[in-house]
Amino acid sequence: MFEKIKKKGFQVMALHHAEAILTHDMADAAIELERVLLDVTIPAEELVRGGGGEGELTQRLRRALTNDYGWAKHNFEIKKIVDGVEKESISHEIDHIKRFPTGTFALEIEWNNKDPFFDRDLENFKRLHADGVISIGAIITRGSSLQDSLREVIAAFARKSGINESAALSKYYSPTQRQLENIKRASVSKGSFEEGWAHAFVADKFGEATTHWRKLEDRVRRGVGNPCPLLLIGIPKQVVKV
Repeated sequence: MFEKIKKKGFQVMALHHAEAILTHDMADAAIELERVLLDVTIPAEELVRGGGGEGELTQRLRRALTNDYGWAKHNFEIKKIVDGVEKESISHEIDHIKRFPTGTFALEIEWNNKDPFFDRDLENFKRLHADGVISIGAIITRGSSLQDSLREVIAAFARKSGINESAALSKYYSPTQRQLENIKRASVSKGSFEEGWAHAFVADKFGEATTHWRKLEDRVRRGVGNPCPLLLIGIPKQVVKV
């Protein structure tokens, strides 16, 4: 299962019978996901560019899943009715849902959010599975190799692009005064602007408190989301092009 993306360095973890479900009952779901992920590439410049909202990688993944394979956003509304009277109504919005003949697949992409978003996703999956409306839940996030190599990637991009002073950053984003001060201090301690900027930039944008593999793995190891069948996928450093 997922052998092609594993060969490209992707991390794949299946929990609570998810592998059996995908192998025997929902093989088409695994095939579609793997096709989308095999096309993933991230230009290093994209990691650096500023701008609010979703990252460009997330947008590309969403378009491929939705437009090519019909994994659409869906809002589940669950109501508790007692003797004809509605007592409770809860909604769960999931970014990508696809219904297969043998079950429903729920998928979230957490490229670079605050890590409590993992708790939200996993708890939503747990509730929806308990209510019998999804068969499996999946999360795609930054893998360990990508998270661990970000400073190296950004420093290499800086050297290749001639980013050796703060003024050169204006082409990509506008650092705040606090960020400029952090870059200056880091440049002194790391011995060069390129290394200092990479260190400060990654700490600020892709720090430990954001969504990446270790934060996700910590949660599922503690049982968050259990017993919902879960598929976790980590995007590797190999997809980044400097």
